[in-house]
Formats: sequence, C-alpha cells, structure tokens
Amino acid sequence: MSEIDEEEGHTSSIKTPKQLITVLVSAFLFPVLTIILLAQLVTGPRQIDQDDPIYSDEAVAKRLKPVGRLIVASDSPQADENVGVTSQTAGAVAAPAAAADGADRIKTIYTASCAACHTSGAAGAPKLGDKSTWASRIKSGTDTLYNSALKGKNAMPAKGGNASLSDADVKAVVDYMVSQAK
Repeated sequence: MSEIDEEEGHTSSIKTPKQLITVLVSAFLFPVLTIILLAQLVTGPRQIDQDDPIYSDEAVAKRLKPVGRLIVASDSPQADENVGVTSQTAGAVAAPAAAADGADRIKTIYTASCAACHTSGAAGAPKLGDKSTWASRIKSGTDTLYNSALKGKNAMPAKGGNASLSDADVKAVVDYMVSQAK
C-alpha cells in the first residue's frame, strides 16, 4: 500500500476547528436538553378527566378505607351479631367495667381483657373452665397465679394487657377464672 491510502484510512470526518466545536457543543446540549424535556414531562401538569369513574367519590373512598377493623369483646348476647365494632367504640370498653358491680364487673373485665386468649387457648393460655389445664396452676397457689397475672408470664402481658386495671381487679379476675375451673 501507498502512504496516501494509509492516511485516508485513519482520517476523521472532523476536518476543521469549526466542525470540532459544533460536535462538542452538540454532544453537550443534546443530553442536557433531553434531561430537561423528560423532567418537564414527569413534573408537568396532568390532564385528569374528572368524569372518569376511578375519580368518583365512591371509588376514592373505597381505595382509602381501612384495611381492618377493631373488634372489641363484649359479654352481651349480641356480641356474635355485632362482630364489626369500630374503633370509635373501643374507648367504651372501660365504661361497662366501671358501671358494673360485683360478679358482673369481674365478668366484664374478663371479657374485655382476658377472654381473647383464655377462651380460645391462644399462645398456650389455659381455657376458662378447663379443669385439667388449670389443676397444676391451682396447685401452685393463688399467690403464684396472682403474680403471673400481675406481672405477666410467657406470652401473657402484665394485667392481661390492660395496665389501667388495679391489682385488686386483676386478683378478682384470677379468682373468677379459678372458680370456673374447680
């Protein structure tokens, strides 16, 4: 090959300084303008068709409704029918406990604070009235039972998770549960 052929094979399409400046400016401006236009597309105002059914008040309310509901135990016979007690009535649980007297008051406290686990046996809790599971606990003595109820044991929180209960109330509920197992 000749020297002329070798030079033509290694030459650039940019021959003048003006062409070089044009390529450099284009290489800088093109990505910058692309980024600016994309940013405007993403952050710019959107046209929303308010007549679209997904923007109706009912559809929005359905999307925003809570996932779950608070269910509060009650010793009334309507408890099974009114399973969907809302969180607005959750604060009313303390009112029946204060209003009831004697045995009814203890049953109300049991229902509100203890029944969730001691009715189903959840987390190893002895079921109310199950003489075989309560027998060994009763043999350990009432002071041990009181201590477990007041301070908590295993999965059971102190005072059954209701810190507002007095020690006397907790002991009365323990006595009620023991009486049901004898």
